Amino acid sequence: MHILHVVGARPNFMKAAPVLRALAAYNVPQTLIHTGQHYDAAMSEVFFRQLEMPQPDCNLEVGSATHAQQTAAIMVAFEPVVVERKPDLVLVYGDVNSTVAAALVCSKLGVPVGHVEAGLRSRDRSMPEEINRLLTDQLSDLLFTPSADGDENLLREGIDPGKIHRVGNVMIDTLVRLLPLAEKHFPRDVPKPYALVTLHRPSNVDDLPWLRDLLAALADLSTRLHVIFPVHPRTRQRLAELGVESETPRLRLLEPLPYLDFLALQRRAAMVITDSGGIQEETTFLGVPCLTVRENTERPITITHGTNQLVGRDLHRLRSAASEIIEKSSGETKGSHNCRVPLWDGHAAERIAQVILRNATLDR
Repeated sequence: MHILHVVGARPNFMKAAPVLRALAAYNVPQTLIHTGQHYDAAMSEVFFRQLEMPQPDCNLEVGSATHAQQTAAIMVAFEPVVVERKPDLVLVYGDVNSTVAAALVCSKLGVPVGHVEAGLRSRDRSMPEEINRLLTDQLSDLLFTPSADGDENLLREGIDPGKIHRVGNVMIDTLVRLLPLAEKHFPRDVPKPYALVTLHRPSNVDDLPWLRDLLAALADLSTRLHVIFPVHPRTRQRLAELGVESETPRLRLLEPLPYLDFLALQRRAAMVITDSGGIQEETTFLGVPCLTVRENTERPITITHGTNQLVGRDLHRLRSAASEIIEKSSGETKGSHNCRVPLWDGHAAERIAQVILRNATLDR
């Protein structure tokens, strides 16, 4: 049985790494295709090295573009790869354009697709990722869900129950394995307590008046504790348009960080302010308070079972929630493992491998 994996952006790497490792334990032949959707080649290289992933067998190098252009470019470049390599199963990850593009190609060619991180829903179709999730799940033959709400969403959408496999969260597999190593990457010059910030979604960073107000709120927060802000390239460009290119002593604007460095900062943060889906999950596992600057989340279990709060685009809610965290924690959390989500235990990839091998046996 030959498995072909498709990754396109850094969150995919963290999801694919444990699955590659789990299947390798069974000596399953595998091919890794990097679409090149993420345009920062240097950062991608660091992630592959830190996650101990094999180098991609092929990089399609599609680069950045509009959603339609990028999705189409991936499909055009990916189709001949599938035809040439003839995989028995293609695994796609998460909700980026590479995910839905690969699923569409495979569907046209009659190649089975497995979707890792299936069933997540924000109910917000203005998000491109939501469209990618919906389409990919309808096209997939094996749907690997991280939690019970994923199963429920898929069943509500008419997916055959026999295709749905709740396996847990592969992001947590990577976190569990690398957390001890991350401790060695904690920067010595970071003052504590601190809040860690990540922002990259267009709804936050492309609205310049809102971004200016949000930055002002972070500056206010920095009078109470240090604020560490690794800046996504898209966000950096918008800050430059606002004329914000330098940091203040207590609000530090950093370049994007490799996974281990960011994980080290995340574990010891007093709080994390983000619009990232994966970070909502990681903070839940780590027991670190998380304030999500979005009106909705496709990961509601991080609210019901974890440490996540939605503050939306309400700066009063953001300030109030941050103040409450500071008062409760005296400015610092222990970063203990408070996760209460079933199957978020570091073994999701092993369960995925078992499902794939079991289905391969049944197909013979």
